[in-house]
Amino acid sequence: MKLLLIGYGKMGRTIEAQALSRGHQIAGIIDPSHPDVKLADFGSHNADVAIEFTHPDAAFANVTACLRQGLPVVCGSTGWLHRFPEAKALAQETGGSLFYASNYSVGVNLFFHFNEYVAAKMHQFGGYDVQVREIHHVHKVDQPSGTALTVAEGILRHYPEKKTWRNDAAESPQELAILSERSGEVVGTHIVTYSSSADVLELKHEALSREGFAHGAVLAAEWLPAHQGVFGMKDLLGL
Repeated sequence: MKLLLIGYGKMGRTIEAQALSRGHQIAGIIDPSHPDVKLADFGSHNADVAIEFTHPDAAFANVTACLRQGLPVVCGSTGWLHRFPEAKALAQETGGSLFYASNYSVGVNLFFHFNEYVAAKMHQFGGYDVQVREIHHVHKVDQPSGTALTVAEGILRHYPEKKTWRNDAAESPQELAILSERSGEVVGTHIVTYSSSADVLELKHEALSREGFAHGAVLAAEWLPAHQGVFGMKDLLGL
């Protein structure tokens, strides 16, 4: 496959290495470090799929450009989901293909799956409050992380008395606390804590490198061109 990389930071370079190791070609790299390469020059005629990992302020424009140019796009940028309904509508309008995940790690997506199961059981038996904690490197722009928001959404589906999340300590029982920390070069750690007067139960995922994220993104890129519509990791993994 010919992959167009949009974004060439640490994730972009890791994705490039993963893609090359799996026998794919890099059709082009869209990034300030490659100023002569323009997104407008790419489409289905010279690339099979784009993989977009950039910045919240750029992601929506990049995704919509790909859809308008007939290029299936795998997006891993977070912090732009207030515009996701527009991107979804455009994918439907153009008959395009969009794959979005807040986190492409297979392990993290199993974590999402188990998180919902645990939340349902903890609420069923009662007596447990819950909070989410996420820790990332100091360069991460959005807060809370997209992964933490996906975790929170899974919890809120099973804790109906909690009406919303708060990126701080909860101020009322109706809020789910998401505690965000930025430290050093931490790749990404997410912890869900259930606590009662009797005990504490924690569900944790800790990323040790970016390899897992890159591997999942390339798997999504391999899967997407044969599918039309809007998809996520549950579709890829059959969860």
